[in-house]
Amino acid sequence: MHKKGTMSIQDIIQSVRERKDYHKVGAITTFIGVVRGETMKGEKVKRLELQAYEEKADEVLENICSELQTRQGIVDVQIHHFTGEFELGEDLVYVLVAGGHRHHVFPVLGEAVERYKKEAPIFKKEQVISKKGAAKSYWVSERKNK
Repeated sequence: MHKKGTMSIQDIIQSVRERKDYHKVGAITTFIGVVRGETMKGEKVKRLELQAYEEKADEVLENICSELQTRQGIVDVQIHHFTGEFELGEDLVYVLVAGGHRHHVFPVLGEAVERYKKEAPIFKKEQVISKKGAAKSYWVSERKNK
């Protein structure tokens, strides 16, 4: 887990390029999760706060990455989730998969995203405006927010 603003997608890509086994990489794919301006229920999002059970979340994210890195053709898998307060459009999570070919990296990227959302103890507090104009906030588990 990382505090908001402590790294960029460029930092992560550069870390792959600096690997000794970078010569095996023919494809790098990334996912950037951002603060969406509307909830699944159509409420207007004003702001998000993300917190995590950090030790367990770090362990879960590391396990996902380690497991997925063993897949055929995969060189590196990274998941970097942020905590803190976020405005609309700000980055929340970076997922990177590097591998030999595009057909290796795309399925693993999708699996990495789905797994962190289901498995990591990350919680978000949404500050929203309801369809009727009422301001409210509530905590939502990432694992329940599909």
